Amino acid sequence: MARIALIGAGSIVFTRNLCSDILLAPALQDSTIALMDIDPARLAQAHDLVQALVDRRDLKARVEATLDRRAAVTGADYVITTFQQGGLDAYALDIDIPRKYGVEQCVGDTLGPGGVFRGLRTIPVLWDLCDDMDELAPDALLINYVNPMAINCWAVDAYSGRPHVGLCHSVQGTSEMLARWIGVPYEEINFLCAGINHQAWFLEFRRGKEDVYPLIWEAIERQEVYDQEPVRIDLMKHFGYFVTESSGHASEYVPYFRKNARMVEEELAPRFKNPRDFWFDFARTGGYLRHCQNRVKVAQEEYRELIDGSRPIPTERTHEYGSAIIEAMETNVPARINGNVPNRGLITNLPEGCCVEVPCLVDANGIQPTVIGDLPPQLAALNRTNINVQSLAVEACLTGDIEAVYHAIMLDPLAAAVCTLPQIRAMVDEMLAAQKQWLPQFSLD
Repeated sequence: MARIALIGAGSIVFTRNLCSDILLAPALQDSTIALMDIDPARLAQAHDLVQALVDRRDLKARVEATLDRRAAVTGADYVITTFQQGGLDAYALDIDIPRKYGVEQCVGDTLGPGGVFRGLRTIPVLWDLCDDMDELAPDALLINYVNPMAINCWAVDAYSGRPHVGLCHSVQGTSEMLARWIGVPYEEINFLCAGINHQAWFLEFRRGKEDVYPLIWEAIERQEVYDQEPVRIDLMKHFGYFVTESSGHASEYVPYFRKNARMVEEELAPRFKNPRDFWFDFARTGGYLRHCQNRVKVAQEEYRELIDGSRPIPTERTHEYGSAIIEAMETNVPARINGNVPNRGLITNLPEGCCVEVPCLVDANGIQPTVIGDLPPQLAALNRTNINVQSLAVEACLTGDIEAVYHAIMLDPLAAAVCTLPQIRAMVDEMLAAQKQWLPQFSLD
């Protein structure tokens, strides 16, 4: 009977999806799920939801809820992180302060000033959690869903070296989208995808032994397809391969699309002609922050309906990898995922020790990454522009050197495209002052 601890259980969507997936896996239906959050109200709601899933499926699983992280972790076999240090208040600072300096982030949770500072806030919490796990759950696998994925996982490896994997859903979602574009049933598709989180590349896309990449090249010439993913399609046309993260998000990691507010509002955002207005707003500055703020009320209503039985509970597992990993390790029935792991000779033209996203085999032996070798040189070069930023963010936390924070953002492709060096220094000063309460690793007095 596995013990699974969820740290940040107040995360509405992740808790619902991950716990539902776990409870739909036959081998995990007698697990203990330990929910932990710092918000008592959201924790109570999460407990009621997961207990409702157990009761309505008539399962033997046990659900615990606690405000004490150490209690949740004690004896755990798997620890899943889904928390957001500083919540939406800190997130708003990540978007609003850089915008004053001309840095137009639509998500700001992976790279750029927003991604760097989200990492700086998150890493001390992850390190404390690793210390708890070393003491209370030494054999547990850490499964991290918290962004910035690469910065966080790299920091975990550099600090603790303990077993971990970082999970995202961009590989699954993008491969499903590409299969739809070319009209091939997804179950007939196999692919090879590797790089870094949110900037991994579909190196191969096949139907059996047939290379169907030519069908993708044909599909992206259709206007209705281009309107869904204009940035990713432009990147494919110029770099030769399709990238994993959505167009709005992908536009933040390169210097080409968001050079000023006018460019974002008048050129970039109008290119999204998907019928869902979400994509238009998502590309605009702060689009995902607004989505998160608006989503809270909607999600609360969905939770209430799931708990009281007026909304049907899920009957199928999502494409999240979390439950598949736990199931494979518990049953020794192999599963294939794309995971974020330390680069130990996996991608040979990316820096050793950085965090890479590669195919992994999972069974009772744990996470076993695939050696990729060299990426095409232009893809590795683009990845390295992002890895430079990640490296300095991790260095800043490991050493307490605030200068490394300035250097990280000076090297960020988007910030460097729009700001002078003095402007970047002033922006970082303002962000450090505003977020001081979440940055215990630095001497900011």
